[in-house]
Amino acid sequence: MCGIVGYICGDQAVPVLLNGLSKLEYRGYDSAGISVYEDGIRTIKVKGRLAGLAEKLEKDGQKPSHIGIGHTRWATHGEPSETNSHPHNSMSGKISVVHNGIIENYLELKEELKAKGVVFKSETDTEVVAHLFEDLYDGDMISTTRKLLNKIRGAYALGIMCSEHPDTLVAVRKGSPLLVGLGKGENYIASDIPALLEYTRDYYLLDEHEIAVLKNDGVTLFDIDGNIITKEIYHVTWDIAAAEKGGYDYFMMKEIMEQPEVLNKTIQPRLTETDIKLDEISLTEEEIKNCGRIHIVACGTAMHAGIVGRYVMEEVARIPVEVDIASEFRYRNPILNKGELCIIISQSGETADTLAALREAKRQGLKVISIVNVVGSSIARESDDVIYTWAGPEIAVASTKGYTTQVSILYLIALHFAKVRGTMTAEAFQAAVKELHELPARAEEVLKVDARMAEIAKKFADRANAFIIGRGLDYAVAMEASLKLKEISYIHSESYAAGELKHGTISLIEDGTLVIAIAMQESLLEKTVSNVKEVKARGAKVLAIAMEGNTAIEDVADEVVYLPKCNSLFTSSYGVLPMQLFAYYVAVERGCDVDKPRNLAKSVTVE
Repeated sequence: MCGIVGYICGDQAVPVLLNGLSKLEYRGYDSAGISVYEDGIRTIKVKGRLAGLAEKLEKDGQKPSHIGIGHTRWATHGEPSETNSHPHNSMSGKISVVHNGIIENYLELKEELKAKGVVFKSETDTEVVAHLFEDLYDGDMISTTRKLLNKIRGAYALGIMCSEHPDTLVAVRKGSPLLVGLGKGENYIASDIPALLEYTRDYYLLDEHEIAVLKNDGVTLFDIDGNIITKEIYHVTWDIAAAEKGGYDYFMMKEIMEQPEVLNKTIQPRLTETDIKLDEISLTEEEIKNCGRIHIVACGTAMHAGIVGRYVMEEVARIPVEVDIASEFRYRNPILNKGELCIIISQSGETADTLAALREAKRQGLKVISIVNVVGSSIARESDDVIYTWAGPEIAVASTKGYTTQVSILYLIALHFAKVRGTMTAEAFQAAVKELHELPARAEEVLKVDARMAEIAKKFADRANAFIIGRGLDYAVAMEASLKLKEISYIHSESYAAGELKHGTISLIEDGTLVIAIAMQESLLEKTVSNVKEVKARGAKVLAIAMEGNTAIEDVADEVVYLPKCNSLFTSSYGVLPMQLFAYYVAVERGCDVDKPRNLAKSVTVE
């Protein structure tokens, strides 16, 4: 979603703000702006890319400035425009604000302020904050911020400047992520760590309603009651190079190719030679044995990982599993019973719908395990237990290594539960552990189909529609493969359980329609081949992904990509890799912006 950067100290804030915002471009945005103090607050905004903002700043000229706030906006309230972009200022220009999130009661507050003579320029909810802060202003930044928090409702991360306090930058959050970077004689705020990695590795991770007051010589933290609080400093260990492209044309390809490495980092510390060690889980063996149902809740790609988890958990641990789309979870009034477990999955750990679902599960008394990538994120902090994926920063909007590492954690949970519950034979468990050890190396072997997928992509890049089919775990992969194709290439793509084709969908198949068949499940191969025959008879062009030795698919497919044989439980980890590559190369062939697809954002922090 939107990006926030703030800086105090030095003699030129603008380069720091622009550089920080450039590191947040992956979140998706449609406009950008900054406010800096130059004998008063000066605000510069543009519709479009940061390059346009930099050009405007260069044209207008710059004075030295030691403090500023910046923002990249992804439109929610009002169309993308210079007027609607952030920062937003109060009528007098004394207050300037950047904001991520949504102010739910902004219309009510807007009417109150208009009755006092306030004139609004934009369509946004954020402008209310700037005017309200000035209306409540009592000369003290901290007490005014506290009064502001008692008036606004919703999710927000705020950076606030006041021309009467040019030595002070205030930050506060509720629901939307915000962190404080700690430098030497200078300090920062940002909505995500990559914005500041070039400047500092030490951070405060703000919790709900915590207020940070930044000055050049230090940071003071307050709770909503105005009490000074202390927090642990979080130190980032990422290599800065991890946020760079590493010689690839796009971050997405770099992240696809990083998967063997991050799978190794995620899996190996949790394995012994013959066993699984999930020390992060506090569930007792008795609780695992008596678990009546598991609710997996997530959005998008993470939800697709959850569907893989459902198949594997039900197969090996024999526990009923429900997978819920997080944005629907609360609103269907879910039936949650004592002794059930909730597994929350989110790459960022800040996904708004998923965070709300977590809170609902906890409100109803369920124990919550989260699978996230970002240490100290909101979901991680609010869960009973958290298992980190160790995927490192994922910059491309379309998730790749996030998905495969999430799936690997779900394998570990499923097998751990199966062992405790006694639902697998010792031989089957040992075979599964052995393959988990080998999974990263096998993934590296699968990725050698790179060149082949590039050639196949050239043949099909001109298609307007695609259908991706599979059965069982292959259907779970088809769902993720379809999402990848549509989100970065803009081809209309749908996934279907292969057996459902004849129940209506096959009417859409005509000469030249692209059908991709995921056929990694040997026990279901005959059935899938039969479904492929049905679409071939109606003129479809078929690409099949199959396991070595399953040559029956060659008789009905136009193109077949064979992958090494593997344990049927883990086919999703391999079958998805050529489809990530296919989506990538199709998008490149079509001239799409692979890392920043239109209308999408990396971290969805509003409902």
